[in-house]
Amino acid sequence: MSEALQSLVDLLALERIEHDIFRGRSHASIVPRVFGGQVAAQALVAAGRTVPADRPAHSLHAYFLRPGDPGAPIVYTVDRIRDGRSFTTRRVVAVQHGQPVFHLSASFQAPEEGLEHQEPMPPAPDPLDLPTAAEMLPRYADRFVDRSVADRLVEARAAIDLRYVDEPPFATAGEPRAPRSQVWFRAQGKLDEAAGGAIPRPLLDICLVTYVSDMTLLDSVLLAHGRGGWAVGDVVGASLDHAMWFHRPFRADEWLLYDQESPTAQSGRGLGKGRIFTADGQLAVSVIQEGVIRVPRA
Repeated sequence: MSEALQSLVDLLALERIEHDIFRGRSHASIVPRVFGGQVAAQALVAAGRTVPADRPAHSLHAYFLRPGDPGAPIVYTVDRIRDGRSFTTRRVVAVQHGQPVFHLSASFQAPEEGLEHQEPMPPAPDPLDLPTAAEMLPRYADRFVDRSVADRLVEARAAIDLRYVDEPPFATAGEPRAPRSQVWFRAQGKLDEAAGGAIPRPLLDICLVTYVSDMTLLDSVLLAHGRGGWAVGDVVGASLDHAMWFHRPFRADEWLLYDQESPTAQSGRGLGKGRIFTADGQLAVSVIQEGVIRVPRA
C-alpha cells in the first residue's frame, strides 16, 4: 500500500468517542472547505461501524449543509433508526463548531438472492494506456488561475490512481462538448484484509469509492457549457446532495470505470449521473449528485 493510500485509510478510521459518536479529522484542502467525498465517506464509516459486518451498505442519501472547516475536527453522531431482519437503517449528522454541516441516511442489507439484470458496460480504452494524473495535470498548469494548482491536485489525488479517458473540462475550456465523461480509477496500492483496522474490508472498499465518487461527477455539467471549473476560475460551485446505490461487490484496489453524464442544468444547479463498472463489466454502483454551479459575477 502506498503512503498516500495509508494516509487516506487512516483518515477514514474514525476515533470512537462514545457508543455511537465518532470524531474525524481532515486533510489539508486545495479549496477552503472540507472535500465533500471525505465527509461522505467518513459518515458512511460511522454508520457502518454500528452495523454487523455481514450487512454491506446498499444505498446512501446525503445533503451537504454547510462548508466544512478543514482545520477543525468533525463529530459524527449515529442514530440507529431500524434493525430489521433484512435491512438496517442509520442516520448520521456531522457537526462542526456546534452546527450540522452534513446529513446522511444509509441502508444496509443482508445478502439475498433475487432477480438480476444490468445495463451493459460502455466501451472504454484500457486504463493502462491512459496518462496518470501526475503525467497529465502539469500539461495544463498554465490554464489554472494559479500554476501551483496542478501540483496541489496531484498531491490531493495521490491515494487514488485516476485517469481521464477524454480530456477533462480544464483542458478544453471555451469549447462546449457533449455532457459525458469517463475516468478509470483504483486505490494507489493493494489493500490487504486488515488494511482498514476497525473498518471491515467490504465497508472500506465502499467508503473509498464513496470518497472518489465526488471528484469528477459534475465534470459533465461543465463540458456542456465549455467551462473549465474552479481551477480555471470560470465557475464557482459546491456539491448540494449525493446519492449512491451499491449493486454488486467490487474491490477499490482494482480498476473501476466511472461513466458520467449530465441530463440537465438550470437555476444555478447542475445534475450529474454516474455508473461505476468493474473491469469485467459488472455494474457495481450508481451515483447521482446535484451541485451549485454559477458563473462568477464580474
